[in-house]
Amino acid sequence: MTLPTEITPSDTLTLFTTSENAACLLLDCRTEEEYLIAKISQAKFIPMQEISERLDELEPWKQKRVVVHCHHGVRSLRVAKWLRERGFEKAQSLRGGIEAWSTEIDSSIPKY
Repeated sequence: MTLPTEITPSDTLTLFTTSENAACLLLDCRTEEEYLIAKISQAKFIPMQEISERLDELEPWKQKRVVVHCHHGVRSLRVAKWLRERGFEKAQSLRGGIEAWSTEIDSSIPKY
């Protein structure tokens, strides 16, 4: 079964809070400046422009769920598609990015 390329914030929260799906990676692909403004604590931070050279760090997640997020979901969608082309078949983009996460899941995360 092929997963959709995007996943909603509420489905992401469910994914990360159910024990059977605990082995998931939340990947933050924003810039360092953005990361310093707001972050989701459980996310691994690798800026979009560094992902190709740091792909080996993601190898352990190749067969697992990887949810990529950025500010609004545009860059993360590109990264998720790029990862899928490299064999990360379960890579998905967080629809609406950290902005949607802040609105729908955790209002303590600053919007910018």
